[in-house]
Parts: sequence; structure tokens; C-alpha cells
Amino acid sequence: MMPLLGLSFVQSTASTHPLDGTVARFVGVLPLLPLLGALLNGLIAVRARGRGENAATTARNPLVGTIGVGVMLASFALAVAIFVAMLQAPPLASPLVMTFGHWMPVGNLSIDWGIQLDQLSIIMTLVITGVGTLIHLFSIGYMQDDPSYARYFAYLNLFVAFMLVLVLGSSYPVMFVGWEGVGLCSYLLIGFWFNERANIEAGKKAFVVNRIGDFGFLVAMFMMWTAVQHLDFVGAHAALVPLAGTSVVIAIALFLFLGCTGKSAQLPLYMWLPDAMAGPTPVSALIHAATMVTAGVYLVARAAPIFSIALPVSLLIATVGALTALFAATIALRQWDIKKVLAYSTVSQLGYMFMAVGSGAYTAGVFHLVTHAFFKALLFLGAGSVIHSLHAAYHATHRHDDAQDLRNMGGLGRLMPVTAISMTIATLAIAGVPPFAGFFSKDEILSSIFERAHGSPLAQASMFGIPGTSVLYVVYGIGVVTAFITAIYMTRMMVIAFTGTHRSGNDVATAIHEAPAVMTIPVVALAVFSAIGGWINLPTLAPLGRTEWLAAWLAPVTGASAERLAGVAHGDASNEVLLLSIAIALAVAGIGVALWRYRRPLVAKEDAPAVQGFAGVLEHAYFVDAAVDSTVVRPLNGLSDIVLANGLELVVDRAFSGGGTLFTRLASLAGRRLQDGDVGKYAWLLVAGALGILAMLTLR
Repeated sequence: MMPLLGLSFVQSTASTHPLDGTVARFVGVLPLLPLLGALLNGLIAVRARGRGENAATTARNPLVGTIGVGVMLASFALAVAIFVAMLQAPPLASPLVMTFGHWMPVGNLSIDWGIQLDQLSIIMTLVITGVGTLIHLFSIGYMQDDPSYARYFAYLNLFVAFMLVLVLGSSYPVMFVGWEGVGLCSYLLIGFWFNERANIEAGKKAFVVNRIGDFGFLVAMFMMWTAVQHLDFVGAHAALVPLAGTSVVIAIALFLFLGCTGKSAQLPLYMWLPDAMAGPTPVSALIHAATMVTAGVYLVARAAPIFSIALPVSLLIATVGALTALFAATIALRQWDIKKVLAYSTVSQLGYMFMAVGSGAYTAGVFHLVTHAFFKALLFLGAGSVIHSLHAAYHATHRHDDAQDLRNMGGLGRLMPVTAISMTIATLAIAGVPPFAGFFSKDEILSSIFERAHGSPLAQASMFGIPGTSVLYVVYGIGVVTAFITAIYMTRMMVIAFTGTHRSGNDVATAIHEAPAVMTIPVVALAVFSAIGGWINLPTLAPLGRTEWLAAWLAPVTGASAERLAGVAHGDASNEVLLLSIAIALAVAGIGVALWRYRRPLVAKEDAPAVQGFAGVLEHAYFVDAAVDSTVVRPLNGLSDIVLANGLELVVDRAFSGGGTLFTRLASLAGRRLQDGDVGKYAWLLVAGALGILAMLTLR
């Protein structure tokens, strides 16, 4: 034991754990590597600013990118080594919990800095470090001319470090540290270009909206401690399971889910995520694909023992997920900003994940989380390549068009073929076309929900008096409709951007070129994963036989909880074939509708007519932001002006500023009266002071 900064650092593991003596003992290094990168790049940024180095010198410092990508690559390599060790070890029936320090030993409350390594946390770690490394590599090319290059990589490394703390923490408080850390980093990165007010407002919006959800997480922890005096995952879950169905368990589950709605952008706290596009495009890829927005899904999977004994809350989660998926998908149908299309797509796909974990299909939810990380990171990085190339072309031709508006694109397929092919693979994956990754994960979600609607414990439960069977059938129906809409809006985006002729003019078209290799390589790598990523959990009817590897891998963590909600029954083969056929037909139909609808050429943004009718409602996202601004933001600002600016500040000003001025004047007047040049008065004052001192010493 070694005391350091008030903390007692220890390292303890279960002495008989199968991972003892393996590379897994270095799991604590995983978050430290990106943290080290953040510190080093932060020092470079501060030092450059202190020396007054010009922007070009700071931006092109090769050490910055080397550090930023290097620590990520080392972290990913260590994660792979730990994963291999877990594969080679005997089956892990219990997690490896390592304690590195005592954090809050207060009375009966004792919170430790601990890491929990199990099948779920290593999957999340591989996604975060693997996809995160590719995004960091892409950032070298995308941000190379930015004057805040070092600061950018410092924030990006810090983001990953906090996300690793979130998924590796062994207790809810340690998870909450990572939870708040990614919230802070999202604020810093969304408002990274803070010279524009819109970016600052987007960062603040993300920060404030997430605080609402974080309040729920905090309350859940307080209630958990009050109920069972445990906050670590192992102890809390074991103590709460006997309280199944009680009001305290339902309340804890509800408040935990409130936290999830903030981080993972579900109704009604989804509104921050579309505005997160204000940051650099690689930041969008990191937030949407590998880090922050998946935190809520991870929390439900991690707390599966709690949610599986609060059946009404599980039904609520599935319902909110379904409504969010449909709501966001309809908005994406009429967005023109390429990043906004992908942002609402993320909200919709997160809804699918909550449909899965809410119905107890935890494997399906994590499966879609993994495949979504591949194709959504690819889509954002591909969009980043397009925006990067268009910006360069506009700069070369002295144009000032919007490089993110789809109406200013067109014909990019022949100008940027690698990006076009890669993004097409991602589009087919998210649309649910076999054999691409998204088809398998989305199909498993829908089929799992359909199966649970038949006689499962969840189907026999109720939500607000509505039978669980009815709820699950509605959720399934919404999921099917959303899958059809997803195929439409994604195909629409690809058709408008990559087919036809370029709408910004021939001079711009001739200046457009493929992104540099440092940006293209990550895109191609993600395209490969988007194509084959679904193989980690192939369905029963796959040609290779029953190869549900991910389900078997996660069974020690989520298997018991999933069984509580689903029972032991499984759908028969005929139903599975029917559901697969429906999914494929919807994907093909959606693509066909989009190809037919957008077969005619469009005009550039500046020549586009105003949108009318319901299309305008969708383009303005149902005017939700305007409604929140008029009913919440403006009244609060007005109240603060009245109470603070015209009330409290006025009182403070008069009490301190005015009072201070009066005190100064009185002191000055007394000083003038005393310092009037009368030597006799000075002598009497000196005698009086001496007598006072003698009296004080004598009386003491």
C-alpha cells in the first residue's frame, strides 16, 4: 500500500481468477495511455502559445499527431492482447476486479478506484480503442492546417481516456467519473472553433441537456446506496435482485434510464446531438460512433440485473427507443446538411439499440452498437473527406458555397471513387442489406422483439396498464417502418451527393480530388469492418450454421438477465425466415423508392426554392428547437435578466460598490481630521496608544 495525494493505492485481484498472471493485469494502463497523450499534447499547445509560435508552426508539428495516434495504437494493442488472453483462459464465470486506490472511505460508504474486466467491458474497449485509433489517424489529415492542432489532439485523447474509465470502472461512481468526463470533452470539442458563437451555443447546449440526464444518474446512485449500501456492480446487483419488482428497484431503474436518455440522445433529451455537428467532423465520428452516445446503451447492458427485475421500466425503454428511432428517421428524410442527415441517423439507430436492451435482447443491443460503430464512423469520416475536398476546391476557385449542403454536391462518385465506394458499403450496412454488418444486427433486434411478444415474462408484464404483448408488437412495427425509412434517407443522401453532375460548377469539380492517404486508409479499413462486422454473431440460419459467437461471449454478463425477460422460449425457424424476408424486402423497397424519387437532377442550394408543407416541418425538425427556445430558453433568460441583472446585481452593486465608496469617504474624512499638522494632538494620540497596549498586556 502506498499513500499518494491522500489516496491509498492498492492492487488486489481474486487470487484464483483464471486471468491471474496474464497480460490482463495491465488493464489499468488502458485509460492511462490516452490520458498521457492528452497531457503531452496539452503541454505542447500551452508551450507553443507561451512562446508565441505562429499558427502554421503549431499546426504542422509532427510530434502532435505521432503522440495522439501513438497512444491510441498502444491502447488498442493492449486491448487486443487482453482480449486474446481472455479467449485462451478457461471460461470466465466472474469478472476480474482490480482495486487501485481508496477514493471515498466515509463511514459505511467506501468507494474504490477499481476496474472491472469482463466480456462486456473488453468488447466496449476494443470498439473504443480500435475505431478511436482510426478516427485519430484521419484527424491528422483533416486538422493539419488548424492553428489549434495540439489542443485538438489533447481533447481527443482525453475524450477516449474518460470513455475507457466509463466502460472499465467497477462501480457506478467510477463509471460516473468517466460519464462526466466525456460530457466535459464533448463540450470542449463541439465548441472547439469557439470564434463562432453558433459553435459555443452548440457546446453549451450539449453540456446543459446532459446535466439533466446526469441528475437522474446521481439520484439513482443515492437511492441504490440507501437501499442496499452497495455501489459496486457486483455487490449492488446481487443485493438488488431479491428486491425484484419493488418500488425502489423501479425508481432506481427509471432514474438510471433518465441518465441514458441524456447521453444517448433519446426522447426528449435528443436535441443536443444534431447540434453537435458544430465541431470538427472527426469529433462527430468519435461522439456518434465509438464513445459518448453509446454510454447509455452500455449502462443499460451493464445494469441489466436491475432493469431485468423492473419489467415496466424495460417496456418503457423499448417504447422510448422505438419512438426515438421513428421520430429521428422522419426528420432525416428532409435534411440537406450531410452531417445533419448522419446525426439524426445516429439518434434513430440509438433508438434501435434501446429497443433491443429494453426488450431484454442485450446481446442484440451490444451487437448493433458494435456494427453501428463501424458503419457510422465510416459515414462520418467519408463525409469529412467530402467536406475537406469541397473546402479545398472552393478555396482554390474563390467560392464561398456551403461545403456541407447536399445540394452543392453531385457527381462525387467519379471524383472521389474510394470515398464513394466505402460510403456505399456503409449505406448498405445501415439500410440492412445482406450480407453487410447492419443487416445482421438490425435483424436480430427486430426478431428478438417479435419473439418476446409471445408468452415471455416481459410480454406478461404491463406498462401504464398496457399489456406487454401489445407494447412489444407496437415496438416491432415501429422498428419495421423505421427500417424502411432508413433505407430511403440514406439512399437519398448517396444519390444526391455522388451521382449526376456536380452542382457547384465545372471549375469546382475540376478542383475536387480524393482525400490524402492518411484520411483514406481509415475509411477503407472501416469499410471492411462494415462489410464483415456482422459475422461475429451470425444467425441460426446462416450458411455456416449456428455461429452466434457474441451471444455466447456475453452470456456470463447478460445471459441471466436476458432470460428473466425472455424466458427460455425461442422463435421457430419458419418465423425467422419470414422475419428475415421482411427485413430484406423493406431494405430493397426503401432503396428503390429513393432511387425513383430522386432520379431527377436537383439545383444548387442558392437556386433551390423554399420548402413548403410538411416537408418544411421535417426540414425544421418539427420546430422542436424553436418551441424549446420560446418556452424554456427565452423565459429563463428574461427571468435571469430581471432577477440577476436588475435585482441581485443592483443590490450587490449598491451594498458593496456604493457601501465601499461611502466607507472610503468616511475613512478619508477621519484621516484628514487626524492628519492636520497639530503636533500636540499627535503626542496625545501616541500616549493613548501606548497606554492601550500596556493595558492589554497587563489584563491578559
